[in-house]
Amino acid sequence: MSVRVEIVNAFVDGAVGGNPAGVVLDADGLSHAERLAVAQRVGLSETAFVSASERATFKLDFYTPTRQIAHCGHATIATFCRLRELGRIGDGTLSKETIDGRRDIVVHGDMAFMEQRSPTYARIDAGSAHERRLLESLRLARSALADGLAPAVVNTGNAFLVVPVRDAQALAALRPDMDLVARLSDELDLVGYYAYTAQTQRAMRDAGTRMFAPRYGIEEESATGMAAGPLACYLRDQAGLGAEQFCIEQGWFMQPASPSVIQVNLETAGGTIQRLLAGGKARSVRTIEV
Repeated sequence: MSVRVEIVNAFVDGAVGGNPAGVVLDADGLSHAERLAVAQRVGLSETAFVSASERATFKLDFYTPTRQIAHCGHATIATFCRLRELGRIGDGTLSKETIDGRRDIVVHGDMAFMEQRSPTYARIDAGSAHERRLLESLRLARSALADGLAPAVVNTGNAFLVVPVRDAQALAALRPDMDLVARLSDELDLVGYYAYTAQTQRAMRDAGTRMFAPRYGIEEESATGMAAGPLACYLRDQAGLGAEQFCIEQGWFMQPASPSVIQVNLETAGGTIQRLLAGGKARSVRTIEV
């Protein structure tokens, strides 16, 4: 069997960078085992498999090289931007069906945005065993955390451990112990860690970030839409920024660098976040057969 896989970079920063995702546009006839085998052969952090849906515009199934996962931000953006480029969808409010339910997708020109749920927070207290293990897993001194802010598990459909660090130098210096990161991620049921600083590489942006998810076979990736949503909620509710739109950059400290940018729009009522849309642009790179 030969399967056609499109490689699409999501959350590109201008015309460069982004996070590559595999996209299989007509996957109705593929079994779970075949999809996992394709994802393993592609070797990217996630591959999206597109099939027909009776509940949504399309059904999307996401696979890392090691397992199926409920959602993937950059693969969602890659898929819908590619479908728009091919003329298979138009602008407007569309939807995806996943193993975790149905979510809205908004397409506007060359940008796509995906819905995430209202956030929940679980603070990691100073001096706690979880904080000690977090710092150990990142090889991070407690003094390198941002003043006045505590790490927190934030869940908008997937849980990430948001870690505020002091500055861009501290963020660049992180050298995670991936075994320890995976153990704490498993214990707290996280996708991974999302470390950030308010210092950014480009002006008019709210945070610079790095994401580590060895529990899912991803040591580090260059853009994580499902993590940018939780961070935007944290910035508003925990860091006190008070805005409803955030611009988050990622990928600058990858080797090699792959600059990415994610826009997050929060929808609030009565001072509370009701839902959010995280999105950006994508660029088709190449097609492979596996």
